Amino acid sequence: MEPRRRSVVKAVIWNVIGLTVMTVVGMLATGSATVGGAMALVNTGLGFVTYLIYERIWAGIAWGRAHV
Repeated sequence: MEPRRRSVVKAVIWNVIGLTVMTVVGMLATGSATVGGAMALVNTGLGFVTYLIYERIWAGIAWGRAHV
């Protein structure tokens, strides 16, 4: 099973990448850094929570793992 700390670190790194990408996309779509940044923050918060839940569920599923 994957430790919780590893799941959290992976989620944080993934969300920093997502925040950066979404900020740029939001700025291009709206023409506003403020609106684009706000959109990115909301998306990142939701994505972070969703990803953590997803990772924890998969950490408890044995399917597809090789037990050596």
